[in-house]
Amino acid sequence: QVQLVESGGGLVQAGGSLRLSCAASGLTFSNYAVGWFRQAPGKERDFVAAINWSGGSTYYATSAKGRFTISRDNAKNTVYLQMNSLNPEATAVYYCAADDSLGLRATQRGYDYWGQGTQVTVSS
Repeated sequence: QVQLVESGGGLVQAGGSLRLSCAASGLTFSNYAVGWFRQAPGKERDFVAAINWSGGSTYYATSAKGRFTISRDNAKNTVYLQMNSLNPEATAVYYCAADDSLGLRATQRGYDYWGQGTQVTVSS
């Protein structure tokens, strides 16, 4: 059974940082690209960042460039999202998803497995 479990969310003040983790089990993790998405209340789920199977290629949404960093440790079956200089607009539930394609997807379609999400709240 494939599981993706996000952790690391919480409440942080504007300007602060958080590091999210996505721990995978039940799949050959190094065969999968991983993406992070977020969904704010009343809004659609949006792409944040993605990383390919080796960690050698990454892709970011414009809103994440320069402030967020995605990375992975295949030995630990874990992908990370380091988020710096957070602002209240980053408040959302953050989801990770795994995709067995070689490319990097910024759309939800094509991701094979999803986690349950972790809440990030940024106070002003």
